[in-house]
Amino acid sequence: RDPVSSTLLCGLFFSAMNQVYLTAEELKKCQEAFERFDTNKSGSIETWELKAAFQAMGQEPTDEELFTMIADVDQDANGKIGYSEFVRLVEVQKSAHMNYKPDMDTLEAFIALGGNADKTGHLDVRKLRDLVLELGLTVDIERLIADADTDGSGFVDFDEFAEMMRDED
Repeated sequence: RDPVSSTLLCGLFFSAMNQVYLTAEELKKCQEAFERFDTNKSGSIETWELKAAFQAMGQEPTDEELFTMIADVDQDANGKIGYSEFVRLVEVQKSAHMNYKPDMDTLEAFIALGGNADKTGHLDVRKLRDLVLELGLTVDIERLIADADTDGSGFVDFDEFAEMMRDED
């Protein structure tokens, strides 16, 4: 499965085990977002509208990823996301975020970038820059590091790195 689908499945599992409910403010934001994404005002978000929403956020999901995102929450199997399905998608994402536990891949990446196996230490910024260049990524690495350094220490520790990795999912 692709990472988007895995996140949704993980969220569905956690959500079933620990039902997550949205606050009134979150539901209001869901309604606003749903109305913004439903550009043709059909009462549902179609694949092309979902793609446009992601593109507006600077992402380029494949058709397969879009199909999987919709299929994972499409309770009536009409190939579109209705409002209640959209709310469910947000609940799944919220649940996955609340129940996130750093996995071994995150720890291994932290170690490879200069951190310690016991989750102490910090990223070697040079290694991170070199990796970004080597992979040909178009990422503003300085901004990424600044955003990740939530305690203002000038370094990215394990908790900050894990949060950064979770935000990228």
